[in-house]
Amino acid sequence: MSEKGGISWLGFLRGYVKSCGRMSTSMSLNMLLRAFAMALKKLGISSKLEFESDDADCKINGSLLPSHVLLLLWMCWAMLWNVRTSKFSERRGKLFLPDINHLVLSAVVSCAEVDSSWDVWDCDILGLDVQLPVGKFLAWALTTAPTLPDCFTQFVLGRLGSSVTAEDESGSSQSVLGDISSKASQPSLLTHGRAWAISLGSRNTISEEILKACFAGDIVGADENLLYRSSAHGKGLNRFWSNVEGYNGPLLILISAISEDAHQDSSKTKKWIIGALTHQGFENKETYYGSSGNLYAISPIFHLFSPSGKEKNFVYSHLHPMGRVYESHPKPVGIAFGGTIANERIFIDEDFARVIVRHHAVDKTYQHGSLIPNQGFLPVESSILEVEVWGLGGKTAKGVQDKYKKREELFTEQRRKVDLKTFANWEDSPEKMMMDMLDDPNRVQREDR
Repeated sequence: MSEKGGISWLGFLRGYVKSCGRMSTSMSLNMLLRAFAMALKKLGISSKLEFESDDADCKINGSLLPSHVLLLLWMCWAMLWNVRTSKFSERRGKLFLPDINHLVLSAVVSCAEVDSSWDVWDCDILGLDVQLPVGKFLAWALTTAPTLPDCFTQFVLGRLGSSVTAEDESGSSQSVLGDISSKASQPSLLTHGRAWAISLGSRNTISEEILKACFAGDIVGADENLLYRSSAHGKGLNRFWSNVEGYNGPLLILISAISEDAHQDSSKTKKWIIGALTHQGFENKETYYGSSGNLYAISPIFHLFSPSGKEKNFVYSHLHPMGRVYESHPKPVGIAFGGTIANERIFIDEDFARVIVRHHAVDKTYQHGSLIPNQGFLPVESSILEVEVWGLGGKTAKGVQDKYKKREELFTEQRRKVDLKTFANWEDSPEKMMMDMLDDPNRVQREDR
């Protein structure tokens, strides 16, 4: 990048290779921080980032403030927004800054030493005066948001591509300086900021489907990928099952719950959100199943817990047996993620009224870490406020589910219908047989042959 007006062709090629060339994630993060430091300098904002050389893999010294992390994440969001919405002229000038406090707090908790009395539910990020060592920040980004540098790479490629066309792109830059506003709180658990945070964890088709939800416009309630919402479809395992059955694709489950502070006033409650990502649909089984998945602490602090590789107890979902057969050791009815039966890391009861979150020591499927703030060794049982399930299998998985539901509805209608022609003859009707049995149950009837 040039400090002055123009650059040579050789300088442009060097900059292009540094910005868009194939390199490791750590080198891409270095380039992103270098661009961010230059942006801060041009804005007149001081920073403590120091680069030992101009190489992409040079060592970076210094630290970041939480406010700097917020600006860095918003810069990446703005670049990605510009690329994703460049094809839709009606959305230009409508850039908004999502709520990403959960991502910033994740970096603060992972990189800095904070006071034990610090309340993550009541925290002013801009007022936090803690230093995040740049080395620890890079380690956090590699584990929690490894695709963050892709925002810068896609932005550079997008701007170069748009410059080739005859269309004047000078007005598109106004989208960053024009109508910038913070998005109002949304009733959906999957807000733009939370969806973006989840998408930063991997590079696959699932992440792409989540990004489509981020930039498809307003997420509020109208997205066809929303399969189930407890406040709209009703609470309970049966209502849940009727909406997700037949969907054979990746699913994102979000659980919002509320906990009472046992050490203070009982009226003081704290809301938190956790999530689970499965790579396949739900099945009614008495054992764990699944091939892969992730657990998420989403709010108030974001954390990603990927598979550990030790066990494969990814998902458990079990309904009541249809025949109500006696079982000496019945399996728990509900939905679980991680752990073992009766010691699940996350367990949702059949009424969707309570959720139990256990310590990571009981789980060898997902990586260790706290799903909720201040989680101790004892199980935490909380009241569920909302449950959402989002389908991430694209139009193909949704089309297969729609066909499955239509087929089930057809079978149900067929079972309800009665063929009256078979009961037209009184001698052959079941009512005649029952009356004869009541009249003389010991009477022997000879079968006509």
